[in-house]
Amino acid sequence: MENNEKKVICIVGPTASGKTALGIKLAKKINGEIISADSMQIYKNLDVGTAKVTEDEAEGIKHHIIDICNVEEKFSVAEFKKMCYEKIDEIMSKGKVPIIVGGTGLYVSSVVDDMNFEEIEIDLEYRNELEKIATQKGKEYLHQMLEQLDPKTANEIHMNNVKRVIRAIEIAKYSSKLKSKHMEEETIRKETMQSKYHFYIYCINISKDILYERINLRVDIMMEQGLLEEAKKVYDMNLDNSCTCMQAIGYKEFFPFFRNEKTLEECVEKLKHETRKYAKRQMTWFNNKLKCININGLENRDDLVKRIIKECGI
Repeated sequence: MENNEKKVICIVGPTASGKTALGIKLAKKINGEIISADSMQIYKNLDVGTAKVTEDEAEGIKHHIIDICNVEEKFSVAEFKKMCYEKIDEIMSKGKVPIIVGGTGLYVSSVVDDMNFEEIEIDLEYRNELEKIATQKGKEYLHQMLEQLDPKTANEIHMNNVKRVIRAIEIAKYSSKLKSKHMEEETIRKETMQSKYHFYIYCINISKDILYERINLRVDIMMEQGLLEEAKKVYDMNLDNSCTCMQAIGYKEFFPFFRNEKTLEECVEKLKHETRKYAKRQMTWFNNKLKCININGLENRDDLVKRIIKECGI
C-alpha cells in the first residue's frame, strides 16, 4: 500500500454532536473499524458517564482503545499516540479503513500531528507535593505557580485541568525547555512534516442552542441509565485527586450530593452547565488546532456518509 493510500478518517466534534452514530454508519459502509479518541472511555466500568458505545449501538463494528485501564491507572497522551498508530496499522493490515472517533482534542492532535512528547522522568515525590497543594491551597494557587514558571502555557491550560497544570509545572522544573517552547517547536515541525498517513478530519458542527439542548437531554437520559450510581462507585473508591476520573466531567459534580452539601437537582444542573462549557472548549480546540472539514451535524447521516466516502476517495 502506497503512502497516499494510507487513509485515516477522523470524526471529531463536541459531546452530544453525534460522532459515535456517524462513525458507526460510515464504518459499516466502508468496511471500517473505529479507534476511540476519548480520554475517559479508556477506563473500565465508567460506562454511563462517558457515553461509552454499547454492544447494540456498535452494530458489530469493532471499537479499539476502550476499556483498557482500571480507573486508578495513569494513561498518557504519549501512550495513546503509540497505541493508536499500532491500531491504525493493525486495521490496515486487514484491508480495512481506520476511523478515529472522539472528542478529546489532544488525543486526536497527538496522532494527526505526530506530536513529539519529551520523555521526562516523573518525580513521584514532587508530583505528590503538587497534588497536595491543589487539594489544600486550591486549583487557583496551583495555576498561579504555573503562571510564574511558564505564563504562556498557563494561559492555554484552564486551572480546572489540574492534571495538565501539574504536568506543565513538572516540565518547567525538570525539562531543559518550557512546555510553551516545546509547543512552538512543534508548530514549526508540523509545518514541515510529512505524515505516513493521509488524514481526513471531519468536524461535526451544530448550532449552540441545539447542541446545548442535546447536552441537557443527554444528562437526563444518563440519570435514568444509572449515572448517579456509577458516580457513587467512583466516590466510594476514594481515589487520589490526580486520577483522571476524579477531575473529569460527569462524576465529581455529584460528590457534593454524597457529602450532603448540595441537592441532587443542583448537582445535575451543575453537570449540564459544565458539560456545555466543555463542549465550547472542544469546538475551540478543533477550530484552532486541527485543519478540519466542517460538516453539518443536522444533515441526514446517509448523505454525510456519501459525502465523506466521495471526498476521501474510498
